[in-house]
Amino acid sequence: MNPTVFILPGLNNSGPQHWQTRWEEEYGFIRIEQKEWDTPACKDWINTIDAVVTQHPPEQVILVGHSLACCTIVHWARKFNRVIKGALLVAPSDVEAPSYPPGTTGFKPMPLYKLPFPSITVASSNDPYVTIERAQQFAQAWRSWLVNIGDAGHINSASNLDLWPEGMALLQQLY
Repeated sequence: MNPTVFILPGLNNSGPQHWQTRWEEEYGFIRIEQKEWDTPACKDWINTIDAVVTQHPPEQVILVGHSLACCTIVHWARKFNRVIKGALLVAPSDVEAPSYPPGTTGFKPMPLYKLPFPSITVASSNDPYVTIERAQQFAQAWRSWLVNIGDAGHINSASNLDLWPEGMALLQQLY
């Protein structure tokens, strides 16, 4: 039984060179489209996630979040307590950090709750939006396996990952 994989971009969406977009194109994964990508409200994002996820058997759902979407997935899990197959949480932005861009509503404080499903958190040692120490704190609170991929920036388009086969190998561990 193949899982249903949903792509959840972060703030400002994921552009054409982002590994999330490449995964959609290559593997047929489904992007959860938010109404507001640039100045999002957490309650809107989590309600959109729930509306999409509840249309599928939860035991087949895997969420692939990037940046702000990682925080959103944890807020969603806390509010709705849905038990899904798993989540890949890539480059979780620290919404409490001074480096975090303004314009979002309701994502603070950073959610530090145990997830009710398996997860893998992927962090970079030189991400401008989260220190590796904070990423470790998040993963520990979420009961998520932390993978430090070294110097890869925000693990986004600027990281030039193309299809990011190492990320796909991590995702497949949740299958």
